[in-house]
Amino acid sequence: MSERMVELNMCDQYVICETCGVQYGTPMNNCPICEDERQYVGWSGQRWTTLAELKAAGYKGVLAEEGPGLIGIGSEPKTGIGQRALLARTPSGNVLWDMTTYLDDDLIAQVNDIGGVDIIAISHPHFYGSMVEWAHAFDAPIFIHAADRKWLPRLDDSIVLWRGDTTEVADGVTLINAGVHFAGGQVMHWQDGEHGQGALLTGDIFHVVQDRRHVSFMYSYPNFIPERPRRVRRALRLVENFPYQRVYGATWNRLIDTNGVEAVSRSAERYLDHALDGPDERL
Repeated sequence: MSERMVELNMCDQYVICETCGVQYGTPMNNCPICEDERQYVGWSGQRWTTLAELKAAGYKGVLAEEGPGLIGIGSEPKTGIGQRALLARTPSGNVLWDMTTYLDDDLIAQVNDIGGVDIIAISHPHFYGSMVEWAHAFDAPIFIHAADRKWLPRLDDSIVLWRGDTTEVADGVTLINAGVHFAGGQVMHWQDGEHGQGALLTGDIFHVVQDRRHVSFMYSYPNFIPERPRRVRRALRLVENFPYQRVYGATWNRLIDTNGVEAVSRSAERYLDHALDGPDERL
């Protein structure tokens, strides 16, 4: 048995919330992330699983190209909120943006076949998934903004808490503390993405909506609580100097294909107009 398989079998003691898909380092009665007003406890009550149970139930890792140099990583069936991660293949190392819950030896082998993971960065607590298991599997640090420290479900030396508005984690790869949805909510700008036109990876900090021409900004998505306008304005100020063509959202194929900068700006203008009681053509 390989060292990696031993490590994954040992991690089966860690419980995973079935609703959000986040793995905890100690036994829990309730999931604090789901009890927060930005999320919810499943209608059948708090339920837990483990990686071993998911594997026994037939879960499998899924890899598929999402864009130039970007490989989506998820699972079938989906776990938690249903997000997929994105592996940005950059000259200075592979950066895994956001996180999925499922991991097994087959998925590790598939990811290693395309260069592995050198750096992990996660947008916000709802997408923490099994981040420590991924960090151990690929010997990769996890970059999380320090403002979200209290939400960490499992403390580990692999976690790097950064402070400030921006930090560069690889050449041309910058994390931006947009502060939408969560105080530490971050987006990732990839300067060389889209063949040098730039890409913005947003999870649901900037949520690519159903028409795939706009984004929205919410404090809580499932409970329909809008984000505060001052948070949205601050986020826009931070991203306005970063050029990007595409915006990649949280789930498969959820992206704005062209004119990403203009789309985000237009979306924020629309959002703020509604949030601040602008003119209403229906009256």
